[in-house]
Amino acid sequence: MSRRLAYLLASLLSACAGYSGSGLIAGESGENEVIRVMGKPQMEWVEPDGARRLAYPRGPMGVHTFMVLIGADGKLQRIENVLEPRSFRRIRPGMRKDQVLHLLGPAEPSWTAYFKTRDELVWEWRYCNEWNQLARFDVLFDGAREVVRSTMTQLEQCGPEDDCACGR
Repeated sequence: MSRRLAYLLASLLSACAGYSGSGLIAGESGENEVIRVMGKPQMEWVEPDGARRLAYPRGPMGVHTFMVLIGADGKLQRIENVLEPRSFRRIRPGMRKDQVLHLLGPAEPSWTAYFKTRDELVWEWRYCNEWNQLARFDVLFDGAREVVRSTMTQLEQCGPEDDCACGR
């Protein structure tokens, strides 16, 4: 019985380590190790310098999307959570959908909405704001031109029994 409990605990701890890529070392860990630890990326891009950018969204209930940059040499350069206000400030009116995806990774599909009367497509990401509260970041696209019209941030709607605080 205690052996099973120890195995279960070890499995849970290793799953948590893979969530953010903790334990991977910039300049040392290779792409194969990143994929072994973090899993297959949901999206990836090849950068102009030959580096590769891998997106690891951890939603819908998670509050992170980790972008992993693998250098042209195949080594990990950095891992960063892009669901933060400094990333959101980089989204500007007129940007194309592919540019937004490159910065933030994919939005949660079940929260994507199209509003016919406004001809507007909305993508949404859940994140943990500066006050340690669950929040949502929305990008509103012009439906015809498929470019960013505007953005907005709102606190997560919580009931009286819910705790809207989140961990970092």
